[in-house]
Amino acid sequence: MFNKASSSTTEQIKNQSKKLKLEISERVRVLCLHGYRQNGDSFKSKLGSLRKQVSKYADFVFISAPHVAEQLDKPEENGSNMIVEKDQLSWWFNSEDGKTFKATNRNAVAYKFEESVRFVENIWMAEGPFQGLLGFSQGACFVGLIAGLAKMHMTKIRPNFVILSSGFISGSLAHVNYFDEPIEIPSLHIFGESDDIVTPQMSKALAKHFEHCEILTHPGGHYFPATAVQKPIYLNFFQDRLQDYLEEKELSRMKAEGLLKFEVSDNSDISENNFPDAEDSDES
Repeated sequence: MFNKASSSTTEQIKNQSKKLKLEISERVRVLCLHGYRQNGDSFKSKLGSLRKQVSKYADFVFISAPHVAEQLDKPEENGSNMIVEKDQLSWWFNSEDGKTFKATNRNAVAYKFEESVRFVENIWMAEGPFQGLLGFSQGACFVGLIAGLAKMHMTKIRPNFVILSSGFISGSLAHVNYFDEPIEIPSLHIFGESDDIVTPQMSKALAKHFEHCEILTHPGGHYFPATAVQKPIYLNFFQDRLQDYLEEKELSRMKAEGLLKFEVSDNSDISENNFPDAEDSDES
């Protein structure tokens, strides 16, 4: 919430905000988490179209999970991904023997999950700053769990937004309390209407835990879509996230220089509509 501020200060912020919209020289940085039995390089290749579509607004950093999954010699019969990945990795395992992972496992273990949290934390701190997290399938489940940990102040990772493709709620007993409180950061949830690995119902259940969520569906199966149909949604989402970042950065600069006379909470909406006593602008 905003405390009282002079009209000259609020006008200064408004004018600078408009300038930022015209002079975009930065991008948000997004840390990307691949799915089960994938790796960072293969995930980067799969998201080539998305990276190209939003290259003006976002940079993507791809990392590989620290745990080796039980290797497949032939593709699973899911009808959507018939390529056998090399370097098949996992963020954690939820089978009784601690060797495999399945999205539909319930009352399960979370073997090596904490190790992966520390692994991602170290990258977040060492290679940042990052503004967002993106995940696919198991990676999307992981991103959701990280957002829950951040909400509870139980991780060093502090995403300002998340993108979750084919996401779902973890069935591991260790994760049952991660969504006790709604997640308030902006989120984009993407899933296929024909996905028989992570069903639409599973992805919708995860989205319900995010207050400011946008849902994007596609008619296909278990993959991250990036066609001309989805491009406007991605562009709008990343434009908004970049604007949020630039405005927050400008507010921080002005506070450091003593130009602001009020405090801003961590998740304050700094859009023009929330400036008190400011006149409406004639510019569109």
